[in-house]
Amino acid sequence: MAATREKIPHPPIEALDLATIMRTLGDPARLEIVRLLADDEPRMCSEISRLMGQPVSTCSYHLKLLRDAGLTRARADGTQRLISLRRDDVEARFPGLLEVLTR
Repeated sequence: MAATREKIPHPPIEALDLATIMRTLGDPARLEIVRLLADDEPRMCSEISRLMGQPVSTCSYHLKLLRDAGLTRARADGTQRLISLRRDDVEARFPGLLEVLTR
C-alpha cells in the first residue's frame, strides 16, 4: 500500500495580491519572520518561535497567514514542516519587494 503525502495548499503565483501581502506584513511579528527567512534557510516553526521568543502556537498562526498571503512555502519533511520564503514567485510577481522588506 502506497503512503499518501499530505498536500499543503499554497496560492498560485497569479493569485498573489500586493494589498494582501502588505496587510499581512503590517504585523511586526510577521515582518520579522520574513526577515528571519531572508537567508533562504528553511526553518521549522519551533526554531522560528524560539528565535522570536514567542509561543509555538502564536508562530504557527503567523506562519499560516504568511502562507495564505503567498509569501512563504511549507514543505512536509516527515512530521515536520520546513518553512521558506517563496522568493522566486514573489520576485516574479512583485520585483524588488522582498529586497525592500528584508533590509
